[in-house]
Amino acid sequence: MTSLEDLPPLREVIARHGLSARKALGQNFILDLNLTRRIARAAGDLAASDVFEVGPGPGGLTRGLLLEGARRVLAVEKDARCLPALAEVAAAAQGRLEVLHADALEVDPREHLRAPIRIVANLPYNIGTELLVRWLTPADWPPWWASLTLMFQREVAERIVARPGSKAYGRLAILSQWRSQARIALTLPPAAFTPPPKVSSAVVHIEALAQPRFPARAATLQRVTAAAFNQRRKMLRAALKGLAPDIEQHLASAGIDPTARAESISIERFCALARALDAE
Repeated sequence: MTSLEDLPPLREVIARHGLSARKALGQNFILDLNLTRRIARAAGDLAASDVFEVGPGPGGLTRGLLLEGARRVLAVEKDARCLPALAEVAAAAQGRLEVLHADALEVDPREHLRAPIRIVANLPYNIGTELLVRWLTPADWPPWWASLTLMFQREVAERIVARPGSKAYGRLAILSQWRSQARIALTLPPAAFTPPPKVSSAVVHIEALAQPRFPARAATLQRVTAAAFNQRRKMLRAALKGLAPDIEQHLASAGIDPTARAESISIERFCALARALDAE
């Protein structure tokens, strides 16, 4: 039986299966197995965790996760062309890899994996942010996942870890840091991918906190931050006027200057505003 170490190089696998990356699916493959193992290690100790991977493509990161000792991996791939290559990895993984041909937006990993679950993925660019927001905003906390280790365009990664007052600070930073600890684990140049994208990329590691930093209802905080940052150049009293007729009173009760702009407001103050709106 072929072992994981005996599998052929990814470049050979891609050529044999005709797996040219498709822009419509947001695909950019990492062929350097040393790099995919490094990304897997950024997720922490995998030996006692199940892993959910989105968009494995030809299986480079999948191999890295398995070689770094993941207890079990669920890999969800929408592109049917990749399934034969992933089947070869599954055969070598001796029961530790399950491959689903599905849309990740429609899959509940909890039906296939057991806790603790870590999500590790080189996310397709076209659904990456949507998936992140879904994972960060469940109604109940702690979430079903223990950590997220995700590849994004570097610009998106910087928005996730941004601090108040910076140009990158916005809704993603608030949702990522309200109930989690987020950091950039490593950055990658375009040359690390096939085909190379036009921008650099970065791996963000997010650890779920046991409790939110500040109390608030997730749905309300999403609504407030979406309104505030959709018109970030406006004063908050104008940007948020659609949320409540007496929005200036709510802002004042949350300790926020109504003439301030969204990028200057801390997560704590946004949570206070969400609570004030819910108290109506």
